Amino acid sequence: MTNRIDLAKKAPKVYRAMIALDAAAREGLDEQLAELVRIRASQLNHCAYCLNMHTVDARKGGETEARIYLLSAWEEAGDLYTEKEQAALRLTEAITVLSSHEYVSDEVYERAAKHFDEEELAQLIALIFTINSWNRIAVSTRKRPDVR
Repeated sequence: MTNRIDLAKKAPKVYRAMIALDAAAREGLDEQLAELVRIRASQLNHCAYCLNMHTVDARKGGETEARIYLLSAWEEAGDLYTEKEQAALRLTEAITVLSSHEYVSDEVYERAAKHFDEEELAQLIALIFTINSWNRIAVSTRKRPDVR
């Protein structure tokens, strides 16, 4: 499997807009929490490129190996993740896996709203839809991870 089109070269305005969106979406959020969200969405979207990038970044930011390894089973991992992180991960899953039967329920949204003020919640939602966009770019163009 080889890379397909290079979006940065062939649609540079779109790519620069994504970079600006990504920077804006991160504002005001805890970076460790943001990396967990990015990793979880990337797991759900099977985005090897983003998984590699964000697990490396999470480690550099002080995230533990155990929390990275167990992220795909965060609900079963007990209290390894804080209630706030769990709320963010549940919201990430709800927004990432939109199906005809499950949407972002009031329960999921309200749980997140208990842990994030309105500005933080807006930023979290922006972070989630931004990483989903990056995942779709990388998956559709078959961007290969830079294994470090």
